[in-house]
Amino acid sequence: MKIIFAILISLFTLISPLLAEEKTSLIVYTYDSFNTEWGPGPKIEKAFEEECNCDLKFVSAGDGAALLAKIRLEGEKTKADVVLGLDSNVLEEARKTKLFLPNSLNIELDLPIQWKDDTFLPFDWGFFAFVFDGNKTKKIPQSFRELVDSDIRLVIQDPRSSTPGLGLLLWIQKIFGSDSKSLWEKMSDNIVTVTPGWSEAYGLFLEGEAEGVLSYTTSPAYHIIAEKDFSKKAAIFTEGHLMQIEVAAITAQTSKKKLAKSFMTFLISDKAQSIIPTTNWMYPAKNPKLALPEAFDIKVAKDKAIYLQPKSVPELTSEALLVWKQALRK
Repeated sequence: MKIIFAILISLFTLISPLLAEEKTSLIVYTYDSFNTEWGPGPKIEKAFEEECNCDLKFVSAGDGAALLAKIRLEGEKTKADVVLGLDSNVLEEARKTKLFLPNSLNIELDLPIQWKDDTFLPFDWGFFAFVFDGNKTKKIPQSFRELVDSDIRLVIQDPRSSTPGLGLLLWIQKIFGSDSKSLWEKMSDNIVTVTPGWSEAYGLFLEGEAEGVLSYTTSPAYHIIAEKDFSKKAAIFTEGHLMQIEVAAITAQTSKKKLAKSFMTFLISDKAQSIIPTTNWMYPAKNPKLALPEAFDIKVAKDKAIYLQPKSVPELTSEALLVWKQALRK
């Protein structure tokens, strides 16, 4: 008996330091491109873990719209502590799930609009735009009308699974209203394919499958800064551009509320916001101390910036999706 007891004591002595070193895990659901080796995920993970003495785990869940679908499907059984990458155009649908907690954070942000929401915290923002290869498209269209009257081949994203795809849907519906069906019918001649998400669409564009792709005004900044390639151009349309604000939120099911709140606070810190521009290629929600690179200086005039109040989006989406399906079915 004494021998067995001695063995147990020895085993406990060996195991206890390992148990003491086990770190708390924080699981964050996000979209695919955020969690790639070239995206912000790895750098934010490293920086936060240096502060929290925890294990931050990003879980990829497709594009932004697919992210909401995943959390909705899992419901109260979700393993996520935080969801990062929902955008302003799906906020009302996300709020209706009742799967997110108020964060009680009072942080001053640097957004083009005043943000009042105690549940969803912005971490970056941008404007949807069509991006073209200037070597292949000598005359960049300056409006939707010019685009659909051209023979430029386009890749766009599915609005049912992609936040940029949904953004284009709402952008066109907001500007053209009852004339949107006619515009979509014309644009259908330009569209090469409709992809599930942004990554697939942008990949096809870079492979030369199309001259233009639905993306962001800031997308050319990546090519300029990372590749010294000045050929990619974002078209600034006379009709204006729809704004997208990306947000993070704490799930109602998390048992790690304090750690989740610490991550949310970190996400808006100068350290994290300095990472966002040149990894996610969007504008930071809170301006970092260092000025943004000159490549980000692609301006959309204030009177051409379109922001949809989240409560107005579900009804507009229903109308626009019906029009989109009918127009692309022809």
